[in-house]
Order: sequence, then C-alpha cells, then structure tokens
Amino acid sequence: MTCRSVFDAGFIRTEFDKAGINTQFIPSIWKYVIQNPDCEWRDIPSLPASAYTLLSSKFKTCTSVIESALDSTDQVTTKLLVKLQNGASVEAVIMRYDSSLGKYGGKQRSGGPRSTLCISSQVGCKMGCTFCATGTMGFKSNLTTGEIVEQLVHASRISPIRNIVFMGMGEPLNNYTALVEAIRVMTAYPFQISPKKITVSTVGIIHAINKFHGDLPNLNLAVSLHAPVQDIRCKIMPAARAFPLEKLMNSLAEYQKKSQQKIFIEYIMLDGVNDEEQHAHQLGKLLETFQVVVNLIPFNPIGILSQFGTSEDQKVTIFQRILRNTYNIRTTVRKQMGQDISGACGQLVISSTKKSSLTDIEDLQR
Repeated sequence: MTCRSVFDAGFIRTEFDKAGINTQFIPSIWKYVIQNPDCEWRDIPSLPASAYTLLSSKFKTCTSVIESALDSTDQVTTKLLVKLQNGASVEAVIMRYDSSLGKYGGKQRSGGPRSTLCISSQVGCKMGCTFCATGTMGFKSNLTTGEIVEQLVHASRISPIRNIVFMGMGEPLNNYTALVEAIRVMTAYPFQISPKKITVSTVGIIHAINKFHGDLPNLNLAVSLHAPVQDIRCKIMPAARAFPLEKLMNSLAEYQKKSQQKIFIEYIMLDGVNDEEQHAHQLGKLLETFQVVVNLIPFNPIGILSQFGTSEDQKVTIFQRILRNTYNIRTTVRKQMGQDISGACGQLVISSTKKSSLTDIEDLQR
C-alpha cells in the first residue's frame, strides 16, 4: 500500500479518529517533522503507542523530495523542482524581498527581509493559456493536500516563508478541496501563516469563486483577467469560453460585496494583442466600480513556444498611466524575478529533460 503524506490533513485526522487517538497530537507531529527532516516516527516524543504503529503503517514524513534547487544570478529567487511519490514533478519558487528598501507614501518603508513562496496546485494545467509554459504540458493530475503543503515544508527549510501565492503550476480552483484543506493547514499551528498573506490566483472559475470567501475568509483573491473584452480573452485563454466575462464580473462583484476585500487583477502585456491605449480604457471601464489593484505583467518569453512579443516599456507606462489617472485604479508593474532560471511568471514547465516575476503581496496591500 502506498503511504500518504503526514500533511494530508483530512486523511490523518480520519485515521486517528478511527484508531481512537486524540487528533490534538497532529500539529505537534507536524512541527517535529518540519524541524527534523530526517526523523523516524519513533523519534517523536510523547505519542501514544498506537500512534507510532499507525504512522509507521500508513504515513510518510514526506512523500516528495527536492530534485533540484536553482538560484538566480542575483540570489533573490530560488526555483525548486519537487519530485512527487508517483514520479511526476512540480515547481515552486521562493522570492526574497527587503521591505525596508524604497519608500511608500513618501515615507521610508518599515520591516526587513521576507520571502514569498509561489506554490503549484496541479501537475500541468488544463486551462491552456497560450502565453503560459505550464499550459503547454496539458493536465496531468491534481496534487494532494500533503503534496501542496510539502512545498511549504521544503521551502521553509531554505528560507523563512511569510507570504504564499498560489500562482505556480495549475489552476488552484480546479483542485478546490485539496486547496482549501492545504490552506487551512498552512494558517493553523505550526505554520501559522496569516490568511492575509496568502493569495490564490484563478483564471475565473465562477462556481468556485462563489464559495471562496465562505470557505477561506480573509484570503486574497487574484484573477488572471489578461484582456478587457471576451473575444480577446478567448483567443489567448481558451478556458475563458466556459466563463464569460460578464458572468465572471458579476461573480466578482458578489464576492467583493461579501468579503469587502480588494481583488487583485493580473494582466499580462502582450505586444499588439491587449496592450494598446483602447485596451487600457476598456479595462478601466470594466473595473471602475470595483476595489481592485491591477498588476501589469511583462510577458516572459517561453523559448520556441513563444508566439507573442513583450510590450515595450513605453506602452506599459502609458497603459498604467491611463488606469491610474483616468480611472483612479491603483496599478503596479510586476517586478521581474527569476527569468534566468525560468522561474518567472508563465515560465514554470516540466520538460522531459528536466530543464517568477511577482509584486510582493505585502506591497500591494498597503
């Protein structure tokens, strides 16, 4: 029988309940495993004898391993290739920031170094976005709760993680049950990541957005919009046909009414496709009744797969100025991180030869 990850929260709680073992032991087991990567079950102190037997027969301290860790030349970004128990692999990216650099509102920023982890939720992706390397893989499988949480476990042993973004491989809301359970693990002891420091990105899975706030209150929702009108969106995001823009915006309006939270809008800048001034005005009119932060993303080429060009800096600046000045929409341009190790936005892909750019969520929330 294949053993499950000890971080598969629902499964371990069920097994403990069936064996009559108090589930309150589980967080302390997680803490010990996180702090002692090479531990055996018998090393964990003060558990009932039946717990050691159960853990040994049905669970592993970790079902995945780091196959490689590539650092960018500036040492700011680390891309992890994580090999799963079934032989498949996913990628996670650690991005380091120093919040004391620069100014905000004319004042020096407070704080210091912090790290954000970009997590994958699936092997491959079925959304097929034409500008995204992961989309070229097709969909392989959903990750389990444990496989999602283990990315945080691996990363936390390299750098203390304060923020998490579900912007890696896969469409998170297409793996909804495992996503919700994994986030509940991450926000509880011993991880204790603040919900406000976690962002989930989606292409716009409407039925999942409708229940997102109820299941995961206080989290940040990011929507990969990428076009201001339905026809352009369908051309670059085939999955958009199933989620018409008008229905998506109605769903987001209802979400914002319930949550009273900003929505983060991701918009990739594709030369001559969606980056003209008319597109900026269309986007401004679409979003002017919402409380949003628009994040303009310079397109990251994906080698021979690239059918798009990167927008010129001047076009990005004009696009940003229109949204800011004409529609009073807060608009940022995403900082490039990890391009040299293919760890930037849209570059995560597992090739047969085993060969991100993100604006820090804390900066956007200010």
